[in-house]
Amino acid sequence: MEAGSDPIISVRKTNRREETHCQEAVADELDKELMRSRQAIDTSDIPEQGNAFFKRARLRLPEPKTAVTIRLDQQVLKWFKAKGPGYQTRINALLKA
Repeated sequence: MEAGSDPIISVRKTNRREETHCQEAVADELDKELMRSRQAIDTSDIPEQGNAFFKRARLRLPEPKTAVTIRLDQQVLKWFKAKGPGYQTRINALLKA
C-alpha cells in the first residue's frame, strides 16, 4: 500500500468458515506474541523453589467481600475512577490502611 493511501475495506458478508479461519489466525498471532513476550522476561534473578518450599506452602484464599452502598463525594469517586480499573479495590485498600 502506498503511503497516504486509504486501505480498501470489503463490505461483503463472510461465511462461518472464513470467520473461524480469521479467529484462528488472530488466536495464533496472539499466542506467538505471548511467547515472544515471555521469552523477553529475564527470570535469572529468581531462585528455583525446591520441594521443601512447596511442602510448607499453604493455600490462603482471600476473605469474601461484602456488597455495600457507600456515599462518596463526586470528586472523590472521579479521582479513584480516573486511576483506571480496580477503583473499588483501591478504596478498600485505603480504608484498611
